Amino acid sequence: MNDSPARLILFNKPYGVLSQFTPEGRWRGLKDFIAIPDVYVAGRLDADSEGLLLLTDNGRLQARISDPRFKMEKTYWVQVEGVPDEAALQALRAGVQLKEGLTLPARARLLVPPPEVGEREPPIRTRQAIPTAWIELVIREGRNRQVRRMTAATGFPTLRLIRAAIGPYRLDGLAPGSWRELTQETDHDDA
Repeated sequence: MNDSPARLILFNKPYGVLSQFTPEGRWRGLKDFIAIPDVYVAGRLDADSEGLLLLTDNGRLQARISDPRFKMEKTYWVQVEGVPDEAALQALRAGVQLKEGLTLPARARLLVPPPEVGEREPPIRTRQAIPTAWIELVIREGRNRQVRRMTAATGFPTLRLIRAAIGPYRLDGLAPGSWRELTQETDHDDA
C-alpha cells in the first residue's frame, strides 16, 4: 500500500482549455499547462468557463470532490448581461426551474465592486447600451451548464463564468494558466 500523502493540484484554468489532458478541436488540453504524471481531474469545468480545477492522484479524494452525493459547495463569479435586481437574486436563492427540474437553493449576491480578474482572452461580447454586473453564486450540485442556465432563466445571460472555489479550496492569488500543489504552496506558470 502506498503511504505517501495524496497530491492535490489547484489549477486556474483559462478560457478555451478542456478539463482533460488531451486537446480536442479548437480547445487546448491540460497537458499544455501541467506536466505531472498520474494526476486526474476531480470534477470538470467547461472549456468556455474559467477558474479553479482540482487534480489529484487519489481516487477517494477525487470521488469526494466530484461526486454530487457529497454536495461540496462550488463558488462561481458570474458576469451577466444586465444588472440583476433583488427579485432575480431571490429566484436564484430559492432554486430555478430548469427543464429537468428545480435546482437546489443557491447563495447569490451582487459583487460590488466586481472581482479583480483581468480581461479574458478572447474578450467577452458586450453591447454598449446594456450594462453588465458580477454575481457570486454558490451551488451544491453540478448539472450540465447549470450556472449559465440558472442566470439565463432569471433573465440575465452569463457572459463570463469563473469558478472561484470548490469547498475549502480557493483560487486566491493563482494567475490564469498557473497551478499550485497544496502541500508545497508554490505556483508554476505554464512554460
